[in-house]
Amino acid sequence: MLNQVVLVGRLTSDPEAVRIEGGHKKSVFSVAVPRSFKNSNGEYETDFIRCVLWDAIATSTAEYCKKGDIVGIKGRIQVSSFEKDDKKEYITEVVAEKVTFLSSNKQQS
Repeated sequence: MLNQVVLVGRLTSDPEAVRIEGGHKKSVFSVAVPRSFKNSNGEYETDFIRCVLWDAIATSTAEYCKKGDIVGIKGRIQVSSFEKDDKKEYITEVVAEKVTFLSSNKQQS
């Protein structure tokens, strides 16, 4: 069986590595990935994919990447569930195993 994802897209916010219980660092953000085909109106749509990074990957991504930067992410899909108002809710996200910094959206001062 195989659970592997490769994404290339733009960060929708500045990544931030937060220390959580147990001493690990975690970063959660979305990556905007344009679809490669047009919809019925002739427009390209974009998917906003939630990504989770842990420890060293979370720290280095927060240090070197900013909103708008293009990154490559290799990882796996994970589905979590929780109870809200007596109803089971699900969250689908990509857990990153590797992040490649492809380009920076640096603005000149």
